[in-house]
Amino acid sequence: MKPPEDRLSVLAIGAHPDDIELGCGGTLLAHAAQGDDISMLVMSAGELGPQDENSRADEQRTASRVLGANLYWGRFEDTRVPSSSETVAVISDVMERVRPDVVYTHSPQDSHQDHRATALATFGAARRSCRVLCYEAPSSLNFTPLIYVDIAACLDGKLDALRAHMSQVLRNGLVDLEAVEAQARYRGFQGRIRLAEAFEVERFVWDLGGAPISGSMETKHVKPLALEGVS
Repeated sequence: MKPPEDRLSVLAIGAHPDDIELGCGGTLLAHAAQGDDISMLVMSAGELGPQDENSRADEQRTASRVLGANLYWGRFEDTRVPSSSETVAVISDVMERVRPDVVYTHSPQDSHQDHRATALATFGAARRSCRVLCYEAPSSLNFTPLIYVDIAACLDGKLDALRAHMSQVLRNGLVDLEAVEAQARYRGFQGRIRLAEAFEVERFVWDLGGAPISGSMETKHVKPLALEGVS
């Protein structure tokens, strides 16, 4: 466990409930195991999915507890997350609160418009951040990872977090847990380890010593968002 002064603030951003768990759930658990502070920003409640908005929001709350993460909501409409300054402002507000040292978000090359909009807005909000990594989704296009995170100790926890999304996994089969395991093995093979999550790089500064890296920059303040803490 890291001493408090060495703990990272980590922010993962996803367009819908279950996006973050699919893309970087194992990595977030690895961060948590090291004592890092984990926050999640979900831009919409996924109300146009198989279950209603309240059900999917409840599932996301359960999954965030599995990951040990604080949960923020963007409050945008499902399928209509805008690629606009409003979206950048929402992400900037959360970044101002959590001061992330590393940001995880969607790959911008994606067939889902909400995923693309979320990625591009994150790049805008995190333009002064020194570590921004992009995770993959089932809808990712031409995903070309450069960084691999060992999740051998965290895969079971990732699957537990995904099981919390019952409407997607257990009731409708939109998320295939066997495929998630197979993907982790494939990415592990690419990274020359057993099991991995993989990331494209928007920006990544590797600190080999010297002055500390500041992952938090001043951002424009907008109206407060609701924080759902770990319970």
